[in-house]
Amino acid sequence: MPKVSSVIVPYASYLRVYEPLAAFPEPERTHWARYARRAERPSYQDELRRSLADLLPTPPIPVPVHESADAFVLSVDGVLCVCPWRTRLRGWQALEELADELPVSVLDAVLPPLVRRQAALDYERWLARNPDARPWIRTSTWQVPLNWFVLVTDEERRYEKGAGGDGAAPVLRYRTPMVQARRRTARALKTLRDTLDEGPLIDGLVDVGRWLEEFHPRSLVELDYGGLVHALPAGHLEDDHSAADVAEGIEALRHGDGAAAGEAYGRLVERWRSVRDRRSSN
Repeated sequence: MPKVSSVIVPYASYLRVYEPLAAFPEPERTHWARYARRAERPSYQDELRRSLADLLPTPPIPVPVHESADAFVLSVDGVLCVCPWRTRLRGWQALEELADELPVSVLDAVLPPLVRRQAALDYERWLARNPDARPWIRTSTWQVPLNWFVLVTDEERRYEKGAGGDGAAPVLRYRTPMVQARRRTARALKTLRDTLDEGPLIDGLVDVGRWLEEFHPRSLVELDYGGLVHALPAGHLEDDHSAADVAEGIEALRHGDGAAAGEAYGRLVERWRSVRDRRSSN
């Protein structure tokens, strides 16, 4: 499949759910079974390149006209698992969040108000016909939300340096069974609610927990640093054990050790300082 561009599109992390093929109704199940047999399938970078290319025309196209028929595919213990891209749905949802991310003047320059209003109306009509729709992928720019690390453990961490000669990028990701992700979410929520005031960390974890409940219990959850591997210095990436720090902090709170919890949080803040500085400079 031809690529839109060879440019690497960085600085986004991903939380994905791979559902077993049996969880999909027909005819979608047959589509994904055939799709999985393809010799070549596009990557997340290809999806981002296409989306950026859609912003170049006048007027720009903020959301794809048609829903993507692509997906990420894994075989887990002989079971085919699929994570549909649903680029159009995610585009609509991201567009709703942009108002909180960018100054109005910048937003109007990138996506004129008329274009945004039309996209919002299209989404409203589509949602009325598909009230139970939800994405299989969540995206975060310039960070990995702390509540995502709650779902995984350091033992599930996979790091690959990347082969510099052939241009392969580093990979840092975690994968865990859905049942484990849900159990860790529930346990962490209890601890946080017992020890902290309501706030963004608890709210975010509640939101992620509700999202996970939408999927088949035998699904797989993946936290992928994605393009953020290009924003973290190589040495920092190799030594990044943020999931372990989050788990240590929550365990310290569970035992009433505020000092140890503060130390774990301090390591997280220091580790991600370079990314925050880079975001500010942009």
